[in-house]
This record gives sequence, structure tokens and C-alpha cells, in this order.
Amino acid sequence: MTYTLQPITQEQAEEIAYNWHYDGKYAFYDMEADEEDLAEFLDNNKRNNSIYAVTEKKQLIGFFSIYQEENNTINIGLGLRPDLTGQGTGYTFLTTGINYIKERYSPAFISLAVATFNTRAIKVYKKAGFKETTIFMQSTNGAEFEFVKMIYTCSIA
Repeated sequence: MTYTLQPITQEQAEEIAYNWHYDGKYAFYDMEADEEDLAEFLDNNKRNNSIYAVTEKKQLIGFFSIYQEENNTINIGLGLRPDLTGQGTGYTFLTTGINYIKERYSPAFISLAVATFNTRAIKVYKKAGFKETTIFMQSTNGAEFEFVKMIYTCSIA
């Protein structure tokens, strides 16, 4: 599998926002589940080249949002196309993004937050080297949900 990361196009953002629908409890991650998130994802000015489409053989398979924070930390969000979840592709997808970020930004740390019910993703994050740090409540999708913050320490070459 060879994945390519490039700034997301409006067409790709709309494809994800309106056509990617997850099953069961994972519908939590549908872009349309939160109006504010949806509006930000679709607004090219708010995206500000911080969201990258991930393609394989020109097919859209996922995205990474990449935000520079303090303390030489990159905060990420990510999504894998619904039909690819639970198929064993998440680790390669994630590590491709990590490698891209390390090469492009040279951060000391990469952080992310994930809903605690998403044990499938947490398992992949841990396998890639992320460590759980803090559990917190966050308002999203019209309610409060428990999240865990995870940190990946980048090795210095």
C-alpha cells in the first residue's frame, strides 16, 4: 500500500462530509453529526491547508488534520473511509501520517484525542506508540462525551 497525502480539495471534503457514514456507535464520527465540525471541515478558509486527503491509487481513503501547537507538538485528527475500518488497514494508514508529520514538521510530540468507547482505534494508536495521558469530557454532537488524550513521542534521529 502506497498512500499519498496532499491538501484536501473542496470536492474531497464534500465527499467525506456527505457520503462517509459509519455503522453503529461509530456513526458518532459522521461529519454531519456535528454542525460546527461540518461547517469548519467544508470551509476552505477555516481548513487553511491543515487538512490532508490520503489517497491510494488516486482513490480517497482517509484524511488527517494537522495543527501546530505549543511545545513542539502537532495535534492530529484523522478519519479512514468507513468501508476500510476494521479491516486491518488502520495501522499502516496511521503510521503513514505519523511519518509524513515527522518528515515535514519535525515535532517532539504528536497528540490526538479519541472517544473512549472507540477501543478499536485506541488499540491501533497504542500499537503505533501513542500513550494515554488524560481523560476528559468534551461537548460534541449535541452532548458530552468522554475522550482520552494520547501522545506519541517522536524519536530524534
